Amino acid sequence: MPEHPAADAPEPSAAEAPDPQAPDPRAPDPHAPRPLGVPRTLTGHAEVDAGLERLGDVDHLATDGHTEVYEDVHGRLRDTLTALDARQGPPAPGRGPSTARPPMPGGAPARPYDHRS
Repeated sequence: MPEHPAADAPEPSAAEAPDPQAPDPRAPDPHAPRPLGVPRTLTGHAEVDAGLERLGDVDHLATDGHTEVYEDVHGRLRDTLTALDARQGPPAPGRGPSTARPPMPGGAPARPYDHRS
């Protein structure tokens, strides 16, 4: 049994040597998804912030997977806004009683441009 097995190993032939033109297998795949690097600032509203965090998922997906994430976030934001509209409480400033003109006699709607004498 030899004392130094590595010294007894044959040197790699030119066919076994790595090709200097071949890409390094340890290098990142240039076609793999890369983070977009778009900063996401939290809003302090839990539902909106959860949607922003979900948008971070596209950083690791191929572009054909982005649509599902965007539709999910859009749905979440739509639901959040709908919930805000449905809340009961005092009316928001400027949303008090309507200032629209009353209907004209006979039930016809008021026409602000109709100033006949």
